[in-house]
Amino acid sequence: MSRDGADVRAVMQDPALRSALKLPHAAPGQRIGLLGGTFDPPHKGHLTVSLMALRRLELDAIWWLVTPGNPLKDHAPDDLGRRIVAARAMADHPQIHVTAIEATLKTRFTADTLAILSERLPGVNLVWLMGGDNLRQFHRWRHWRRIADLMPIAVYDRPGSTFIAPAAPAAQALRFDRLMERDAARLPTAAPPAWVYLHGPRVALSSTQLRARRNKSAATS
Repeated sequence: MSRDGADVRAVMQDPALRSALKLPHAAPGQRIGLLGGTFDPPHKGHLTVSLMALRRLELDAIWWLVTPGNPLKDHAPDDLGRRIVAARAMADHPQIHVTAIEATLKTRFTADTLAILSERLPGVNLVWLMGGDNLRQFHRWRHWRRIADLMPIAVYDRPGSTFIAPAAPAAQALRFDRLMERDAARLPTAAPPAWVYLHGPRVALSSTQLRARRNKSAATS
């Protein structure tokens, strides 16, 4: 059995975690933000941007999509169950829901996950949330144009991306589909492709940095 398969099986066998393999509830007309990642580990930056998106986009909820892995990264993430537990502890907000639905769907790429969610949630206004650092490399993602055509995208500013990200290849290709930031609340119901770049509090934290600290601490202990 693969590492991903073993992780999913362990989550299925844990009553406290099993619900994370299902979709959170959503009703037609609701506005749901989707924040994907390995959350290895989750940190206050994830929470900060989620709270900003809830307010600026007038969302009903945000789902943290804890992925089994990331095809753009060359390391295997921590155990899925531990990441779900850590994400739940970090979120700790009634409008933020943690789900590992990608493990159930067995999808590997974001475009495939979002296509299935769009089909399964008719009438729900879904918004893909991504950082400016991801916008800088968005053109490298598998079927990135398909993602842009599936649902609106909200990009939150990240340190070092304020000026570079809006000039990146994907941002330039979609430049005529960009909403003014003052119109951010219109984004969830806008017909895709549509996107907005949100400026706000920036947390100079990343999962990569936190993993490096964790590994360094483990190596010296």
